[in-house]
Amino acid sequence: MSNRNKILTTVITGLLALVIFTGVLDAKGYEYTEQGIKRGLIAFGIARGLNAIISVAQGTEVAIEPVGVGVTLTPGEILDPINDLIERFSWIVLATSVSLGAQSILLTMTEWLWFGLLVGMMMLISITAVWYKPLVADKFRGVLFKATIILVILRLAVPLVAVVNQGIYEVFLEPQYEQSKAELQQTTVELEETTKKPVDEEEPAGFIERTKQLLDDASEAMNIDTQIAELKAIAADISESVLNMIVVFILQTLLFPLLFLWLMYRLIIGVARVA
Repeated sequence: MSNRNKILTTVITGLLALVIFTGVLDAKGYEYTEQGIKRGLIAFGIARGLNAIISVAQGTEVAIEPVGVGVTLTPGEILDPINDLIERFSWIVLATSVSLGAQSILLTMTEWLWFGLLVGMMMLISITAVWYKPLVADKFRGVLFKATIILVILRLAVPLVAVVNQGIYEVFLEPQYEQSKAELQQTTVELEETTKKPVDEEEPAGFIERTKQLLDDASEAMNIDTQIAELKAIAADISESVLNMIVVFILQTLLFPLLFLWLMYRLIIGVARVA
């Protein structure tokens, strides 16, 4: 190995040691993991709130008598598929939060003092062997270098995955997440306000009463189809926002981390196979 390569190897090793022992990458990994968990909890709360309100709306029944014939309508049934979608979304969010919790535990494990000391000792021995060959026999030098590289990868893999994943989220996924969250929050607030509004003789108090009044008016005007179309439009809007949120959580907390960890695994296998 030329002196130039020795110097380059030493500089790289020194920078890696600085990252490991200052804990800069670990701190960022913890921070971004906690942010992901908080996003998951917020989304889970929104999903459960919408689920509860829609469940109430599903039980709404309105009796009308067009042309003297009694008919009972259940407009809340239009929201039944949406309720199922939100229910599944809440489980997806819960699963992704558990995944991030596991990632946080892995961060703690890789940050373990004794593991860090082992990595540091191997780096020190390796860099010394680069400059002073008699320190390690030729037949063991390759094994030493490969073992050191693998340990460094294991030490930095989890925090690096968290940092890279957060970078991808901020560049590509954050706008979609924030927009979908705002839309779902707005829907939840509006429905909650209508269900909690005080009773007024001139105006229906809550969501169920408003729905009854709307259908009564539609019955009188023979325009029920219009009201049903409006409910379907609301259901479509909710579906779009929920699906967008599902995409964000699956990509950020499941697909991308697994992809990065697989790449790290392939890198370790590649290093181990080098002759």
